[in-house]
Amino acid sequence: MSTETLSAALEREHREIDGGIEEYAAGLEAGAEPDHDAADPAPLRRAMEGLRRHIYLEEEFIFPPLKASGLMMPVFVMLREHGELWDAMSGLDDLLATGANASVIQTACQDLLLRLDAHNSKEEPVIYPQADAQLSDEATARLHDFLADGRMPDGWKCEKATR
Repeated sequence: MSTETLSAALEREHREIDGGIEEYAAGLEAGAEPDHDAADPAPLRRAMEGLRRHIYLEEEFIFPPLKASGLMMPVFVMLREHGELWDAMSGLDDLLATGANASVIQTACQDLLLRLDAHNSKEEPVIYPQADAQLSDEATARLHDFLADGRMPDGWKCEKATR
């Protein structure tokens, strides 16, 4: 088992996800169109795949025990925001698929980053310390294993997503 706290591992994932979106957006800032090498969507696609997986592990492994312990309102807020993030990613998928222009995609990336910043600024100080304190050693070990190589089930969608 990793000696890293669960909250530290999850916060590291936040930074990696943000970094992938920022890397792609920087390529667009350089004036590249979405299908040009400088704006290769691979970092954005990896970041969104990572964010979807991250949302999955929170909703399936972390939120249920925290909700049961009485943190219903903070978990409800996180679920609502997960739905908004999921829908924003679906919108970005649509923009990439239809070949939208760089400025439209860049605006959508910036919107997603702003949403993530607002979400993470609540999740990291409120939810993650509670996960460190309340999850059993067994549950924490399962989550560390999942963080290392777990996969989100095909077709899974977060609870509050509309798209």
